[in-house]
Amino acid sequence: MHYYRYSNAEVSCWYKYLLFSYNIVFWLAGVAFLAAGLWAWSEKGVLSDLTKVTGLHGLDPVVLVLMVGIVMFTLGFAGCVGALRENICLLKFFCGAIVFIFLLELAVAVLAFLFQDWVRDRVKEFFENNIKSYRDDIDLQNLIDSLQKINHCCGAQGPDDWDFNIYFNCSSESKSREKCGVPFSCCIPDPAQKVVNTQCGYDVRKKSKSQWDDQIFVKGCILALEAWLPRNIYIVAGVFIAISLLQIFGIFLARTLISDIEAVKAGIAF
Repeated sequence: MHYYRYSNAEVSCWYKYLLFSYNIVFWLAGVAFLAAGLWAWSEKGVLSDLTKVTGLHGLDPVVLVLMVGIVMFTLGFAGCVGALRENICLLKFFCGAIVFIFLLELAVAVLAFLFQDWVRDRVKEFFENNIKSYRDDIDLQNLIDSLQKINHCCGAQGPDDWDFNIYFNCSSESKSREKCGVPFSCCIPDPAQKVVNTQCGYDVRKKSKSQWDDQIFVKGCILALEAWLPRNIYIVAGVFIAISLLQIFGIFLARTLISDIEAVKAGIAF
């Protein structure tokens, strides 16, 4: 890594420190995500036994937090150091990575719109796999419970999806107390109750389906999310546009600074 000093010309401090300020936010956010992820793993004992990472068949939300943290930390570091040291290699790496992420987001959005049935099947499969691992990881459990409570839904396509989980399965071989029930997050909350009843879903699916409406949410979470999206399309679009504009702004700053550095070098060469 080389630092160039120019006697007769200087790189614009405006672009240099603006890009540094832009990236310091990413870098600090990356540090925060990494710290939160490592702390969560230490609480679950993963750091002392890394085999637990592969022991979960569903999604471990902490892995996502760590992945986001690593990406943000790396890009923020490259952008900060590249701007301060006027290092073209680091700036090109930062710019190229942001362009790649931007194009990837755009491609995912377009493909999700064009192949909605395929996406719906993958989401269903993904949700069912995580239902199977509901009791295997506390973070996954909290994530599913939050999803069901916020969206007033139960299971991927309905409450019977909880048969995929060995604890809630209605099979005669199961000896679980939760057999033929649903998690408490599927229950319709009682405004009069100040304490959450975690046993409210016990034995619910042993009753006739006509009785479910009074106790639990019967709509599947995939249908709930599909209904949520049209109602909040402007919010989703606004968030996507805001993120895209931030990425484009970062690309602009990086490309402008790279051009500025190259122009100064070219001027010195003469």
